[in-house]
Parts: sequence; structure tokens; C-alpha cells
Amino acid sequence: MKKGKVVIFSAPSGSGKSTLVHFLMDKDSSFGFSVSATSRPPRGEEKHGVDYFFFTPDEFRARIAADEFVEYEEVYPGRFYGTLKSQVEHQLEAQNILFDVDVKGGCSLKKYYGERALFIFVQAPSVEILRERLIGRGDTSMDEIEKRVSKAEYEMTFAKFADRVIVNDDLGRAVEDLSAVVQAARCSVKFQKNLIEEVLEHA
Repeated sequence: MKKGKVVIFSAPSGSGKSTLVHFLMDKDSSFGFSVSATSRPPRGEEKHGVDYFFFTPDEFRARIAADEFVEYEEVYPGRFYGTLKSQVEHQLEAQNILFDVDVKGGCSLKKYYGERALFIFVQAPSVEILRERLIGRGDTSMDEIEKRVSKAEYEMTFAKFADRVIVNDDLGRAVEDLSAVVQAARCSVKFQKNLIEEVLEHA
């Protein structure tokens, strides 16, 4: 894969996306991870410009008004997350960029970067297996699990808008599939811009 490419990962919670993202980061040194912006305060030893770009809610809104974001979301009132256009362009000068975003963010990034982007959707084999995985983590209440499962059912409908779908029913096979997808992207990437524009209009 040539430098200056964008690889976007999206998935419902519990699909095992983070494991695949870490695998790709460890396997291919040409990738850097996108540094996002947020309006939440830093936690622990988090540093501005390294872990996140930290802005106040008013600063974030001003940057939205100035059209500085590729994509952003207000998770709840005053709490924003987003991707700065200038930061991505700066990183793309030296490396490929990997994004780990929600499904709407993935569609927005794919629409914006077009031929430079490969949109990969990771999904669990079924909603029931997704529920079992979330329960198995042992750190989430059943009420929260059911909320995530309900959201996941909606998010899984976005799989058809991705360039590639990886079903994570077996980690070894999913890793092999990911390797093949990234290798194929060195030569060609299929695009679904019209479908992505459609889903963004109706999301």
C-alpha cells in the first residue's frame, strides 16, 4: 500500500475490531493511528496532540463552524469527538493513516477521502454471539449490554456500505482475511461513494 492511504475500521461494540486494529498496527509500520480531537478533559497522563487534541466545548464548536473537521459527533451535550482535516493531511504526508471510528464516522471519512480510503467493517457472526461476548467481558451491566446489542443491530446494517466486510467468528481466520484485504488494496480499492452518500442523507 502506497503512503497517503486511509484505512477506516468500523464495527459494533464487541465485534473484536480493536484486536484487528492492533494487529495491523503491529504488522505494518507504514501505518500511523489517527489522533482525534475531543472536548473532554485529559485523563491521567494523556497529552495534547499525542493522545487527543483537547479543546473546550466552545473551541470545538468554533472549529465546527470553520469547517475544520472531516467528521465529528456530539456524543452528548457538550461532549464532542472528531477528526481534524489538517491533522490527517499532516500525517498523510509521511504515512498511511488508520481510523477506528463509529459507522457514521466511517461513512463520512470514506465519502471525504474517496479513492484514498479503504473502508473495512468488522462484525460478529450474529447478534447472539455479540451478546455473549459482551457478557463474557464481565465489566458491563445487563441493561447496558442490551442497549449496546440494540445499537449493534442498527450498526450492522451499515456493513453493505463498506468496501470490505470481515466476519470475526474466528480470530485466526479474521486476521488472515484482513491481511488479504490490505494486500489487495495495494493494487486496487473498490468504492461505493453513491451508497455512502445515500446512507449519510438518511442516517
